[in-house]
Formats: sequence, structure tokens, C-alpha cells
Amino acid sequence: MIDISATTVRAITAELEGLIKQPIYSVSPAALARYESDYFGAKCQQSYCMIEEAKQVIPGGVQHNLAFNHPFPLVFTKADGAYLYDLDGNRYFDFLQAGGPTVLGSNPPSVRDKVIELLNDCGPSTGLFHEYEYKLAKLVTEQMPSVFWLRMLNSGSEACMAALRVARLATGKKHILKMGGAYHGWSDQCAYGIRVPGSKFTQAHGVPRSMFKYIDEFFPGDLADLEKKLRAKKRLGGTAAVMIEPVGPESGTRPISVEFLQGVESLCREYGALLVFDEVVTAFRLSQHGAQGLFGIDPDLTVFGKVIAGGYPGAGALGGKPEFMKYLSAGIAGGGKVKKALVGGTMAATPLSALAGYYTLKEIVETGACQTANAMGDRLTRGLKELIKQHDLPFVAFNQGSICHLETVGTMIFSIDWSKPWQIPGVLKETSKRKKEMEHMGAAYMAEGLVTLAGSRLYTSAAYTEELIDQSLEAFDRVFSQVERIG
Repeated sequence: MIDISATTVRAITAELEGLIKQPIYSVSPAALARYESDYFGAKCQQSYCMIEEAKQVIPGGVQHNLAFNHPFPLVFTKADGAYLYDLDGNRYFDFLQAGGPTVLGSNPPSVRDKVIELLNDCGPSTGLFHEYEYKLAKLVTEQMPSVFWLRMLNSGSEACMAALRVARLATGKKHILKMGGAYHGWSDQCAYGIRVPGSKFTQAHGVPRSMFKYIDEFFPGDLADLEKKLRAKKRLGGTAAVMIEPVGPESGTRPISVEFLQGVESLCREYGALLVFDEVVTAFRLSQHGAQGLFGIDPDLTVFGKVIAGGYPGAGALGGKPEFMKYLSAGIAGGGKVKKALVGGTMAATPLSALAGYYTLKEIVETGACQTANAMGDRLTRGLKELIKQHDLPFVAFNQGSICHLETVGTMIFSIDWSKPWQIPGVLKETSKRKKEMEHMGAAYMAEGLVTLAGSRLYTSAAYTEELIDQSLEAFDRVFSQVERIG
């Protein structure tokens, strides 16, 4: 049972707020130096050489933000269940899980074999309809309570863009409200208020401020703030959509309660705004029915990514009710012509992505993979809490099922209050300093055979067993034993 009750969320939030008031604890400089020399320097030479060469043709040497780590990115060549392997042959526990989609574990043979058959018969793309587009859409609509129609896209970012366009066409309104700190892709408008609640445009480098005329943020978990913003937008023509991650911004890094979700749904109905659930991470991970099924919420539109193609390319989709999804129809829908939302995607819904998604989701449903992954997340979190207590550290560990959080510095727990502008430089300076130490902790985890997301988030999968989780906790123990107060 995933507990996001108000009582639990208040307790976790109090721990997180206490963490950022503490001095910074991180892996000691001496231990970090040993890791840099004895592990990265001695055992990762092939990765180092390849990254140095890659820097000549790739900005920074890597193509993905998650691939960067201190002191240099490692090159991974094999994924298998709960493990990853690098170019030098080192093995790691995979708690990144490609950013969340591999609920079955990395590169499951059952899906891979079907993909190989497809490539032999059809190839990855034809530009025309394929039977697995229907099979995947039917399966998703059977499992997700609010999804009656599904339109495949190339990514979660694209699906978020489509959701905004659909909402504006369906309601005739322009304004969008998003939860502060949440990530809904990197399109111009959705770059507002990311990472740190209250950050507004400060993280959206390269985006003109004029792009944010019709988007605003509200503080996570604060219904009064959301209603205040809805009232204000009503005077300006109304709100087309409220977008949220259903466990809180950045996959629940700052958790929100089910009572808050219920309040958001009620406010959306009152103000005529569509409720958009960004289930890029939570769908088919927390449960086969998504966060919406788990918590009993009825969103109007649901954003999918990552898992919808089983971790294969083309991982994005938007689903919802016919009266809204008709704006994404490729033909006549709803008994007559409607203005169509401008969307594209030549490589969306390829035979490859549709088939891989279908067999991945089918196996998740049939094997109870979500429940297994959640149980492993519970075990990992319990173990981390015990280690934190044993080593007398101020760290905070909590989870929403298979989405696990290990906050050592609390970088994303800070927020910006624009009514006190003199505080903003201090907040930005403090988060930058803490981010550096988060990278150092991430390096220590990596050297001990643990691949995490930015050193603070971990995803478990159905490929894990209790024995493997316990082995990984031994590695965390080795890192924690070398942590000290550094500032």
C-alpha cells in the first residue's frame, strides 16, 4: 500500500525541511579523493578515454543530462535485469532504470525477442498504421480509468505540449497553472517554475520571458495558493488546465497528499479547468492503473512517456476522454469536424514502439510487476532509514512505492519567495553548493557499484530480489561510513 496521506506527507516534509536547516554532510574529501583515484582513475580508464574523445564532437561529451556524473561520465554497454555494465567491465546495481520506465528490469528478453521478430518482418517504421498501435491503445484504455482514447507521440515533452493545446481548444481559455518545481518536459512554456518551487523563469535559460505570459505556478500541496491563482486567472479569461505530477514535483521529491489531489480535482471542476495528470513516471510503475487508479482521481488528460514504449524509442502519448481527445483525431471525430490541435511526430507510434510498449505493459499487468517493484522499494527504503540512523546522519529516505528518495542535501527542497527578493541570491547560492555535494555523493555510490538518478532518486524494478536489495544496502553502508560534516 502506497501511503500518501496528509499525515504521512506532513511528517516527510517536516524531515526534509529540517534537513536543509542542517549543516551539509557529504562523503569526506579524503574518501572522495580515494574514489577518484582508486576507482575512477584505475578501473574506468576506457570510459575516461572515450569521454575525452567524445568531447571533441559532443557538447560536454554526453547526450543526456542524466549521463553526467563526477568526476567524468561512465560509458555503459550492457543492461540486464537489475544490473548495468560499463565499458571497462564493471558491474552496477541499476537504480536509474533509464529514468524510470523499465519496471520489468533492464532489457527483458521477453520483450527483446518480440522486437527482434518485428525487425526481421517489418522493420522499425513504415509511416503507416500497424496492428500494435491498436493493441497498445486498447490495453492502455483497459487499464487506465480515465483514458478512453490514446494518441502516441515521441516523448513525454511532446505529450505535455499536446495536452496544453488540447486544453486550450477544449475550454477556449489560455492560462495554464502548473505545480511549482514539477518537470513537464523542456518546451518553452513548460520550462517555467521547474526544479525549485517559485523559480519562475530563472531556470529557463534560452527562453524569452514573453513565452510565459499564459503560464504560472502554484506551490506544491497548497490548495489555497492554487485557488488564489485560479481566481486571478478567471479575471483574465480563465484557466485551460492545471498540470501536476500526481506524487509531487520531480517524481515526488517534495511529496503531496491524496487529500491535496482530491482538492485539486475539485477546484478544476469549479473553475472549468482541465486536470492534466503527468504520469510519465507513475503510470504502470506505481500500479497498472497508474497513480489515478491508485488514488481514485479522475483526470481529464493523462500524459505518458518512458514506459509507454517499454523503454524503446518513441516513448510518449496523451490519453483522455473523447470530448477532449477528439482534438487530436486524424479524421472526423465526435460526429463532425473540429479544430485540430497542432501536433506532429513522423516517428510516433512506430511498429517498434507500439509492439515494445504492448508486450511490456502486458507483462507488467500479467506478472504483478508493479507490486514486486513497490515491495522492493519498501525494502530498500527501510534499509536506508536503518543505515541513516546507524550512522547518525541527517539524511532523509522515503518512497512512493518503487520511486525511492534518498535526500542527503535537500537541493530541491528549497523554494523561492518573490515577496522577499533579497533572499533569492542566497537560495540560488545554497542550492548550487548543495548540488555539488550531491554530485560527490553520486560519485561515491557509483564507485561502490550503485547507479542512481543524480545521487538522490532510485527506482526499483521487478528484476530485484530481497537478496539483491540487501546487497545494495551493504554498498550504501560503505558510503555512509565515509560521510562527515563538511560545511
